[in-house]
Amino acid sequence: MTADLTWIDLRSDTVTCPTPAMREAMACAPVGDDVYGEDPTVNALQARLADELGFEAALFVPSGTQSNLLALLAHCERGDEYIVGMDAHTYKYEGGGAAVLGSIQPQPILHATDGTLPLSDIDGAIKPDDAHFARTRLVCLENTWHGRVMPLDYLAQARALCDRRGLALHLDGARLYNAVVACNVPPREITQHFDSVSVCLSKGLGAPVGSVLLGSQALISKARRWRKVCGGGMRQAGILAAGAMHALDHHVARLADDHARAARLADALQAAGISVRSQQTNMVFIEVPTDRLPALKACMDEARVRVSIGYTPAVRLVTHLDVDDDALDRVIHAFSNFAAAA
Repeated sequence: MTADLTWIDLRSDTVTCPTPAMREAMACAPVGDDVYGEDPTVNALQARLADELGFEAALFVPSGTQSNLLALLAHCERGDEYIVGMDAHTYKYEGGGAAVLGSIQPQPILHATDGTLPLSDIDGAIKPDDAHFARTRLVCLENTWHGRVMPLDYLAQARALCDRRGLALHLDGARLYNAVVACNVPPREITQHFDSVSVCLSKGLGAPVGSVLLGSQALISKARRWRKVCGGGMRQAGILAAGAMHALDHHVARLADDHARAARLADALQAAGISVRSQQTNMVFIEVPTDRLPALKACMDEARVRVSIGYTPAVRLVTHLDVDDDALDRVIHAFSNFAAAA
């Protein structure tokens, strides 16, 4: 290993660093006290996304986890229930916040192989209007899910089901813009089906911090109060919002580069004899025998490539803003060495 090689990080698209141009935009941002609603850059970001995604109002928050939590708290009351995928981020990876802080019961159901929640399963999970049951109030979908893009016709069908059964529909759109670029549609083609949407700006778009929750004026008013309760009220947050604005201006179309590099990586790994389970958008999932995981970690460390390696055969590789073609070549070479040593 050459000691001066920079590390290449494929663990997640959350690891991106602000570009010099983004740092300049952040340094020059006009700011105010956002808890008072007086930060002009935050207000501009909120107004922009509300307009572009087709909602009445928006709220800038520190994280996607908090954005989803605020949506659940705004949609539901104590003793209510939301239907969600068993492997969805809002259910599995957000600390049980809705249950802990809102006394909201999750009703998880299995994902289909394409990442959708079968509509018949959603329909069957809705509780009767009976005091014995939690009150079903909300369905949560995720787009993208494990890199998979939800089909537009499925979203329309989910909306129709929720309308028929009197439920609200929330989107965890942590990677909404990956779905937008993959489908080659305006964001509203996706968001029009939802009562609320959470958009993360610190993943593939490359902003350092922040997500935005979108919904009706009434829902965002409730969410704003819950943001304060949860400690998410920030003061001169325009410094962060400026990074998000720069990301929306400059980093959306380039997500196609991440998707193309992920596809090239998947093809190269397959050619090297590594089992590729799936590749969609900017994520490649491979399968490595459990007894080979320590060797994989050693090989990646030697090549100065960071990969999330746990205790199961599934390994996720994520391309992003800070992985260029040269970096990808190094990654492919490292995996080829690993495969050759098997």
